Order: sequence, then C-alpha cells, then structure tokens
Amino acid sequence: MDKKIALITGITGQDGSFLAEFLIEKGYEVHGLLRRSSSFNTGRIEHLYLDEWVRDMKKSRLVNLHWADMTDSSSLIRIIAEIQPTEIYNLAAQSHVKVSFDVPEYTADTDAVGVLRLLEAVRICGLDKSCRIYQASTSELFGKVQEVPQTETTPFYPRSPYAVAKLYGYWIMKNYRESYGMYCCNGILFNHESERRGENFVTRKITLAACRIAQGYQDKLYLGNLDAKRDWGYARDYVECMWLILQQPQPEDFVIATGEMHTVREFCTLAFKEVGIELRWEGEGVDEKGIDVKTGKTLVEVDPKYFRPCEVEQLLGNPAKAKNVLGWNPTKTSFHELIKIMVKHDMSFVKKLYIKAQMAE
Repeated sequence: MDKKIALITGITGQDGSFLAEFLIEKGYEVHGLLRRSSSFNTGRIEHLYLDEWVRDMKKSRLVNLHWADMTDSSSLIRIIAEIQPTEIYNLAAQSHVKVSFDVPEYTADTDAVGVLRLLEAVRICGLDKSCRIYQASTSELFGKVQEVPQTETTPFYPRSPYAVAKLYGYWIMKNYRESYGMYCCNGILFNHESERRGENFVTRKITLAACRIAQGYQDKLYLGNLDAKRDWGYARDYVECMWLILQQPQPEDFVIATGEMHTVREFCTLAFKEVGIELRWEGEGVDEKGIDVKTGKTLVEVDPKYFRPCEVEQLLGNPAKAKNVLGWNPTKTSFHELIKIMVKHDMSFVKKLYIKAQMAE
C-alpha cells in the first residue's frame, strides 16, 4: 500500500497541531503550510518540527513545513505539485468572528477565495481524482438559527463576515464535488477548544484570567455576552472526526458537535471553580457582575466593546450522522473535563510565565 501523504493548511493553529500529531501516529507523511510572519508562530508544533540546526545533526523531521499563503495561488500550486498529497485538510482561516468585522476583506480573501484557490491548485496539478480534500467549515454558518439543534440539512443564516466567507467555502466545495467528481467534504465544526486555543478566544481568555486572578497577577476579567450559548467540544477529539470523514467510500458533509449547549457564564463559573474561586452572579445585561463569594470582590464584568455587531445567540449541533456513519464518539471528553484540561495547563503556563518575567528583572 502506498504511503499516505497529508497536507495541512493552518498547521500552526490549534486544530492543525492536533491533526498533525494524529496523522503522524497513523503513519502519514505530514506536510504543512507556513504563512510568513516577522515572528515565529510555530509554538504549537515545535515538538514536531525540527529546525535547520537539528537537520545539521542529520535528524529527520516529523513534519515538513512549506512557505505559502491562502491568498497566493502560485505557492499553493507549487507545493501541491511538489508533494503530491493524497489528503488535504484545509484548516487555514482568519477564524476570529469579532475580528472579521474589522478586517472583512482579508477574511473573505482567505476564508472564501482561498478555498477556491486550493481546489483549483489540485485540479491544475492533475490530482482531482486522487486527492481527498477536507474543508473546515463552521457552525457560524447557522448564525441566526432556523432550528434547534442544527443538522446537515438546517438552513444557513450567517451573521458575520467570517461566517459569510465560510459559507462560500462550504458551497464551492460542494460545487467542485458535483461538477468535477472531486472527493471534497465539509466538516461543520461547532465550537471546539483546548489548551492550545488562541489567547484572544473567549474560552482561553477565561481560563487564563481565572488562573492569573487566582495567583494574584490579574484583578478582573471583562467579557461580552454572558448569555451566548455554544456547543463546546475538545479539539483533540474533533481532529479524529476530520480524518474519519476522508476515509469514507463517498464524500459527504458532516456536523461535528457534542449535542450539548452551555452559556459563556457557565464556562466562566466552572473555570473559576477549578482554581478554587466560587462566583456569585448579580445584576443583568451590561451591569451583570461575577463576584467572589469568599471575598465579595468583583472579578468579572461585562464590557460592551466585546459585543458583536450582529450576535449569534445559540448554537447546538446534532452529531447523529457522525456517530452513526463514522462511529465517532462526540462526548469522549466532557464539558467539565475540557475546562479542567485547559485550567490545569494554564495554571502551569501562568506560573512559568511570571517566574520567567521575575528572573528577567
């Protein structure tokens, strides 16, 4: 059997790093796209990526990285022609919903037209019949939800530039599947978090703040809509489902979710509880506050600057198809276990960070 070769766009992100680990364990030859930046952004895959000085010691790489960008067709064509992937996982995106309102054009260029560039690169390289492609779609497509829970057939109603861009990516995948017979699949991922989540995403912002506050390095946490409800899963579990989707005889689209929904307030309460702080909530709307029961000190407040121009109130996925067709377990890691994993990591992370800062003084 020929060796499977995987190309992961967005390999330096949360999902990309977990997927790279997963595919390496499966025996894949793994390649990833690296977007040029003035600072290194390979922290999540440093344990996999061996740099130039290591190669001088004649050690092999677990992951092969290539300079490219989803806004640059020539780089995509060059790399796909060079490595001849059997599977492509498109995880690259400007993925912050709130930020997409500030940079809508860039979001569209990367998240929408970028998918088209990737598909065309596969066709130009003559791999349209041999390469399987996974597109990381999103529950934000459902936006102003038309039914609860959301399934593969629920009508879309995107409510942000990010969601609209992802909607194009979703439909262009289906179009190339039906027009050219390409093996193209969408995984409609609901919110999935981990200890590797970016620090400007609300869940990681909460766990980091709880740890900093507990250790005396931060006074207060400011959040947006505490009533927003999301279906939160563990990213490490979700990458397994991505892989399973590309192993099926025929290409299909799947909702990837846990089937459980929780508020931002609940996430916050549990995160603080993990660090030994019990919160009591008082007030409503912008005046709501999270108060330390033991000290009476206000630790959490609402700041309207974190409100989205167009809010998505609730997202709840139905993972029945993924469970039945793929045999995937959507609740392998529970909501409480996810928060424990994140807080445990961040307690250690915060301690190390401030010890390092003190040594530098």
